[in-house]
Amino acid sequence: MTDRKRRKPTQAFTPEERAAMQERAKETKRSPTSGCAAEVLGKIAGIAGMVRSDRRMAERLHAIVVEAAPDLEPRLWYGLPAYAKGGQVVCFFQDAKKFKTRYATLGFSDSAALDEGTMWPSASALTDLDEGAATRIAALVRRAVSR
Repeated sequence: MTDRKRRKPTQAFTPEERAAMQERAKETKRSPTSGCAAEVLGKIAGIAGMVRSDRRMAERLHAIVVEAAPDLEPRLWYGLPAYAKGGQVVCFFQDAKKFKTRYATLGFSDSAALDEGTMWPSASALTDLDEGAATRIAALVRRAVSR
C-alpha cells in the first residue's frame, strides 16, 4: 500500500453548506419505515433550534402548509423543515441563520406543480409572515400539490 497525501477539503462549499449535506446524508440513512411521527418530532426539533424570528416564521409556515395541504408529509430535507408528497419534497423552509443570509426562504422543488409558461419563481424570500403572505403561500402550496 502506498501513502497518499490527504487533500485539503474543497473550499467550494461553505461550512453551512457542508453541514446541510451531512444532515441530508443522515436523513437518507434513516429507515423509510421509521414513522411519520419521528419525522415530525425531528422537524419540530429543527424548528426549535432556530433563532426567534426564523422559528416564528417556520412555526407559522408549518401551520399554513398543514392546513392548505393536509396530505403533505412533514420531513427533514438537508436539515430543513420540508413537506413531501409521495416521497418527493414539494416545498421547504430555509431559515436565514443557517446559511447566514438576510432573509428566510420558502422554496419549491421541481415536483411542485407551479409551472407557468416558460418561467416561474421557485423560491420566495420571507422577512415576515403577515396575513397577505400567508394567503399567497396557502394558494401556492395548494397549487403545488394539484397534480
